[in-house]
Amino acid sequence: MKNFNQFYGMNRFVLTSIATLYLFFNIGCSTNKNQFKSTYQFDTTVSVPDYANLTYWAAHPSKKDPSDSLSFSLKKNYQPDTLVDVFFIHPTTYTDFLMPLGWNAPINNTDLNIKTDYSTILFQASIFNEAGNVFSPRYRQANLGAYYPKSKEDTLTALSAFELAYSDIKAAFQYYLANYNNGKPIIIAAHSQGSTHGKRLIKEFFDSTHLQNKLVVAYLVGMPIPANYFKNITPCITPDQTGCICSWRTFKDGYEPDYLQYEQYPAIVTNPLTWDSNIPVASRDLNKGGILLKFNKIVKKVANARVNGNVLWSNKPHFFGNILYNTKNYHIGDYNLFYLNVRENVGLRAKRFLQVKGL
Repeated sequence: MKNFNQFYGMNRFVLTSIATLYLFFNIGCSTNKNQFKSTYQFDTTVSVPDYANLTYWAAHPSKKDPSDSLSFSLKKNYQPDTLVDVFFIHPTTYTDFLMPLGWNAPINNTDLNIKTDYSTILFQASIFNEAGNVFSPRYRQANLGAYYPKSKEDTLTALSAFELAYSDIKAAFQYYLANYNNGKPIIIAAHSQGSTHGKRLIKEFFDSTHLQNKLVVAYLVGMPIPANYFKNITPCITPDQTGCICSWRTFKDGYEPDYLQYEQYPAIVTNPLTWDSNIPVASRDLNKGGILLKFNKIVKKVANARVNGNVLWSNKPHFFGNILYNTKNYHIGDYNLFYLNVRENVGLRAKRFLQVKGL
């Protein structure tokens, strides 16, 4: 199923190099921007996103966009909540390793924006459209190749590319806080490169700050999040806990990527079927439905889930045509294999947060 392996811009080899981990654990771990220098000159003045303009938001409550979409079966009981905001940071959709647009994607590339909107915004951000108002900024994302530097110089350039991408995310979030939030509780949701930036955003804006009391929950999916990365924000261990972090990376049952041996720390791993740290194993009977190739088709009992060390294992997904789906890395399905379960859980946590706060 080639399309399933690419439907929102990721391929099956994502996160399979040690270089990926080197970049992930160093970008954003220090506020000293002088700790690295690159010989590559980024033009930061051209097409800088202006977040006062809705064009620079892939999803925004003030415009109709793919994050508003509902699968047919969800429309009947749809009751959106406007008391909570969701800030969604999309994954890499600039995936051409030849980097025809440079190390960072230009913000105004129409083809890339359409690809983003009708892949990750449609298939991932839509999960959150009942729990709150969805905001998702466009940003000058780093090319997928930035996770695979081939030399020391490439590594420094890649770090610069991630730094530029994060500067857009930060600017978008600051604009959101100043102009749209109005004191509402906030859910942070992200995937892959989005989680690379999302963990940094949470550390900078929420961890041990006044905003921590506004954090409903964060879903930092598709990247390893060290359990002790945050000072005062802990992993979620129960289904309705708030102010905490959920994270997982999904692989075929029994598969252990080589780079796991370099992870000398416990990572946050949430089971997206049980949401309970005391119940690490769940059969696919608990899977209420995933959304894969066709947005309007919910595939029930599509996958099981089992926490194993720093990752989540699942048997081969059950869907028509899966005989052709042979990848062992289910990165692209981290959210979509558990679509309805995540949708239900974010609603539960938002409701619980509002109850506790008396809102």
